[in-house]
Amino acid sequence: MANQDSHSTPFKTTCGGQALLEGILMQGPEKRAIVVRKPDGELDITEEEIKPKRGLAKLPFIRGLFIFGGSMVHGMKALMYSAEVSGEGMDEEEELTGLDKWISDHFNDEKATAIIITLAAVIGISFSIGLFILLPTALTGLIGLVWKTMPLWVRSVIEGVLKVVIFMTYLYLCSKMKEIHRVFQYHGAEHKTIYCYENGLELTVENVRKQPRHHPRCGTSFLFVVIAVSIFLSIVIFTPLEIENTFLRMALHLLMLPIIVGVTYEFNRYVGGHDGALCRVLRGPGMWMQNFTTFEPDDSMIEVGIEALKRVLPQEKGTDQW
Repeated sequence: MANQDSHSTPFKTTCGGQALLEGILMQGPEKRAIVVRKPDGELDITEEEIKPKRGLAKLPFIRGLFIFGGSMVHGMKALMYSAEVSGEGMDEEEELTGLDKWISDHFNDEKATAIIITLAAVIGISFSIGLFILLPTALTGLIGLVWKTMPLWVRSVIEGVLKVVIFMTYLYLCSKMKEIHRVFQYHGAEHKTIYCYENGLELTVENVRKQPRHHPRCGTSFLFVVIAVSIFLSIVIFTPLEIENTFLRMALHLLMLPIIVGVTYEFNRYVGGHDGALCRVLRGPGMWMQNFTTFEPDDSMIEVGIEALKRVLPQEKGTDQW
């Protein structure tokens, strides 16, 4: 892992992205761009304007919900698009089956795509909640059936440990899959490109290659803090209230999730935007987790990152200040 001091930059941008199949989604304050490497080596580039945030979407502790939801929808849409462009998705001649076929038969192409993307986002969120939040609670409940005198604070600690273990195991197994490993290389390219820009250097392959691949404002760190905040709330709320019923604890976890997401966004926004000693300590665990979700990219991946970032940089310098 790169030295922590190397993560300090004179300028911090709100521009950020997501790794795709053979590509990168990058978003700035005004535009969103998807750049994908096609099988013939050429770059497929799409851009779209971003509507300015209004009303509740701008309020602290609430804006995180809108940003998280939007990231899930746009990220899923971009992932499906990259699979199609890169040749990693379904062949054109392959027939649709099951639910996809039913949706395509009953709706026009635009509506069918929107429905499939929405379902995919909902399934993805549900899977994450089930695996990282509800499963540890259920497993701890089973332990409680055997250890009937287990103190509630011990139950909360065990539940927290299980959340971290499941999360780390999931990331480790994903990183060992060949296709996902390449996605994580593009993730590294995204981080290194943003670092190059934040350091005021010209966006060239040579300059980008020298940058760290761990970034303090990464989605991996966000997910880790979501789990950490969930553990903290379990200890300070469930223990004093003596909430033992497993299903009630699971229901309360779901009810607290919007609060957890809102708090996590503000936490990451603050520690990611400051370079003090305390902030470096607080973001340290999330940075370490990026050892599993970012890998060193090759030059062709860096080229994708550079092109994607250039497409979303604001016309007025400094309007993307974090």
